[in-house]
Amino acid sequence: MFSIILSFIFFFNTTLSNGFSGSFRPELMAASESAADSNGQFSPGEELEFKVTFGFFSVGKANMKMYDKLYKVNGRECYKVDIFGKTTGAVDWVAKVDDNWGAFIDADALLPHISYRNIKEGNYRKKEISRFDHKSNMVEVKVLNNKTGQYKEPLYIQVPTDVKDMIGGYLFLRTLDFKQLTAGDIIELSALFEDTLYDFRVLFEGREVVKTKAGTFNTVKLKPLMPDNKIFAGENSISVWFSDDDNKIPIKIEADMFVGKAGCELTDYKGLKHSPQALVAKN
Repeated sequence: MFSIILSFIFFFNTTLSNGFSGSFRPELMAASESAADSNGQFSPGEELEFKVTFGFFSVGKANMKMYDKLYKVNGRECYKVDIFGKTTGAVDWVAKVDDNWGAFIDADALLPHISYRNIKEGNYRKKEISRFDHKSNMVEVKVLNNKTGQYKEPLYIQVPTDVKDMIGGYLFLRTLDFKQLTAGDIIELSALFEDTLYDFRVLFEGREVVKTKAGTFNTVKLKPLMPDNKIFAGENSISVWFSDDDNKIPIKIEADMFVGKAGCELTDYKGLKHSPQALVAKN
């Protein structure tokens, strides 16, 4: 669920210890002050922890990490962001999930240069890498053939200017000035997920106080408007709460699915760019 709500590996000849393989190696850099200050909401070193629930049961955990170093990709300074999601407890024995979604996001423009997914869900496996050429507005998508261990022929997708991936879209939402929005306003953006381009519409619902294991927070509530699908129960089936402060971190996610209610809730955080002014009470 976490991968659907939010959203690899360059695999040529050699293997890198950080999970990437091949002749292309993003160049590791020290985080510069210019990149750290290029936006007001986040900076290298931020890390968020979540618990994942289904109904009343805790079924897993997720970690969202923005590394404390920058990488140079296509000559640009980039954040490296990874989301790890896995099942825990008894669920891990019957329906094991161990997923990783990530991206190299331009530290200035907040556009993706590379995005990747490494999905392990039961016996299902998928490794996918997308490379974005923003000069030609073209994305190359490659999926690993699990039988041969080689990538299939790439798929090339023409995309709009400044298209985002799921992680880039998430970071973009955090840069919005929610003070300028009123209940009922619609936020629009285009994002690529797997090999499909989506035009997302996000409804601003207003403000609420939300209690989590990490504390009680003042939040803003958003609802991605979902098209008809076989997973989520209706257009308004997903709700996302962000902290109502300069950090704008995700506090809680709820999704009404045809098979039940699933959710993610913040349990811990560190490396925030600003003190958490939205925190009403620490649990």
